[in-house]
Amino acid sequence: MTRILLTLATLALLLGAAPAPPRAVATFAGGCFWCMEPPFERLKGVITVTAGYTGGRVDKPTYEEVSAGYTGHRESVEVVYDPRVIGYQQLLDVYWHNVDPLNNAGQFCDNGGQYRTAIFVHDAEQRRLAEASKQAVGVKFHHDVYTDILPAGRFYPAEEYHQDYYKKNPLRYKFYRFNCGRDRRLEKLWGAAPAH
Repeated sequence: MTRILLTLATLALLLGAAPAPPRAVATFAGGCFWCMEPPFERLKGVITVTAGYTGGRVDKPTYEEVSAGYTGHRESVEVVYDPRVIGYQQLLDVYWHNVDPLNNAGQFCDNGGQYRTAIFVHDAEQRRLAEASKQAVGVKFHHDVYTDILPAGRFYPAEEYHQDYYKKNPLRYKFYRFNCGRDRRLEKLWGAAPAH
């Protein structure tokens, strides 16, 4: 079997087909998922970013169900990346600079459990790095960090109109982001306003 796989890989190379890059997955909840897609999509080594829902108790939740707060899910993003190009620690750094880890009620103008921050870890190494980074954030702010670190479960992609909302509806996205006070709060916490 191994010889067959090697032969297929060699054949693919001879035919000019590049092997698929290795893929790893990171999952983050940072309030409104519209606002969490852009910072990750801009990173070299990130393959896809999908807005969706995770951490709840209902199969195939809808936006209306999640936003009403009945399912236990959090608005989240699933980041698929090439670990040869970008590491999980770099993703964590981007994550922290795009959330308010001191808010236990939600994020910015969005309140409720569905908007609370969380890092959903996929393995022991992600857990180790997430816990170390959370501790460092707590030291930086001399404050409790309310971001949960939870085991990754099933991720449900959000409805298509939510995917890349900032590209499809740039004016509405900017209006929402400004009115929500996201950038003002992030700049107060972290310094220079993030690109969005």
